Amino acid sequence: MAKQKTEETAATPKESTPVIDTPAPLQNGAKPNDQGKPQEPAVKEENVHLIVFKLGEEHYAIKIEQVKEVTITPSITRMPRTPDFVQGVANIRGDIIAIVDLEKRFGIRPAPVTEGLNPNVTYTLVIEAKEYSIGIVVKEVPQSLNLAMSKIDKTPSFLQDTNIKDNYIEGIAKVDSKLIIVLDMFRILSSDEIKQLTGK
Repeated sequence: MAKQKTEETAATPKESTPVIDTPAPLQNGAKPNDQGKPQEPAVKEENVHLIVFKLGEEHYAIKIEQVKEVTITPSITRMPRTPDFVQGVANIRGDIIAIVDLEKRFGIRPAPVTEGLNPNVTYTLVIEAKEYSIGIVVKEVPQSLNLAMSKIDKTPSFLQDTNIKDNYIEGIAKVDSKLIIVLDMFRILSSDEIKQLTGK
């Protein structure tokens, strides 16, 4: 009897924590199999991890793999003969990097300071490219967002047809009623601007 109980226990499948996914739409108008045959499992939709922040009144985002770290902005030393959107340089964990104001870079009117925020405290997103590192200053704490790739539309054709610094807008994400502009930070600076910042 003990042996039979052991065999029954071993045959019982172990319980697992259920994973709830949003059902994917059927491809090419396919319908469920009328004969009751099991369907092939739906392909899991690819997600993208974004760091979201505000410039002016609008929301922008950068893919997390382009962001090395986020820190409170340290003391900034102004430098001569740099573009007007470069606030200066700062020492972040032993590295001297240029601090960039994207509102000035894009010609965005700054939003009024949100009540309760200290205007003297800002945050810096450290962007590390192959040839240089820069810090992007934002006034509010950046937020983390996981989003399905299907929620990001490609850059509209009327923007692609214009010379906007090599098209550094990757796409526009839709989250509820909010639009988030996704940037490619590695295309923000021109080659001449990179030379100015790196001295190369």
